[in-house]
Amino acid sequence: MTQIRLAIPDLVSNSYFPALAAVQLGHFENQGLDVRLEHIFPVPACFEALRDGAAEMVATSAHGPLWAFPRWQGSKILCSLSQGMYWFLVVRADLPIAKGETQGLAGLTLAAAPGVETGLRQLLAHAGVDPEQCGIDIGLPPGGIPPGTSFGVAAADALRRGEIDGFWANGMAAEVALESGAAKCVLDVRRGDGPPAAFHFTQPALMTTDAFIREHPQAAGAAVRAIVATHAALKADPSLANTVAEQLFPAREASLIERLVTRDLPFYDAAVYPALIEGMNEFARQAGLLEGPPVAMHDIVAVQYQALWR
Repeated sequence: MTQIRLAIPDLVSNSYFPALAAVQLGHFENQGLDVRLEHIFPVPACFEALRDGAAEMVATSAHGPLWAFPRWQGSKILCSLSQGMYWFLVVRADLPIAKGETQGLAGLTLAAAPGVETGLRQLLAHAGVDPEQCGIDIGLPPGGIPPGTSFGVAAADALRRGEIDGFWANGMAAEVALESGAAKCVLDVRRGDGPPAAFHFTQPALMTTDAFIREHPQAAGAAVRAIVATHAALKADPSLANTVAEQLFPAREASLIERLVTRDLPFYDAAVYPALIEGMNEFARQAGLLEGPPVAMHDIVAVQYQALWR
């Protein structure tokens, strides 16, 4: 068994659920991998851990390595966990803001995690909205995030308490807020809201280092096979999501996971497409995370494993 510490910034979430399910349903183990989940928040800290040898793999946003691996040098995407930018913008239910609208956010306090907030800022920029000029305050909820707490859970609770006007976070957090009646969804990028280019800003991916691939090429390939097997298992029986959530999630969130996974199934595809690489390069450049010419796909992605994506 090859031992792997897998860093994930948010455990109580559907965002990186295929990685969680690959652990809990035994698909990593079936491939000869002993994978231990490590909750490390926020996204940039996951890649600092990867860089510093405190983790062997990371399951989070594909643009995330740029905080610790300039121009992605030294890191590689092994496969996608799902397709498309996956965060939602939800706001208080009483606000007069229509679905898909970005011009009505002026003066609002919106919670977003470090690293994740970059997606919101660039989406707004593409929509012609300048957060500073419009007085939109984007940051952590008041009091921050208690250690060991899911950002999305904390953000949903802060919205229900009236401490924030809305948040940009994962589908689980959005669903909790919507179920409570305290919020409504304004932007769901995967399903057509906001500027079309935002779909390819980033997406969930399984990532590691060039060094790990050199030293453990078979284990890296095994991890890809495990994710592909997990996708297939969940597509065949979405109720398996309940088995995973019952072991990892609080009861409220566990009760929602099958619905969320079923909704996400059309995006479960382990392939990494050129459209993501092109869109992510431009997104990173505009966000100030990337200087110089665009980075080629083979410098971002472990393309030697692409035959395993299917």
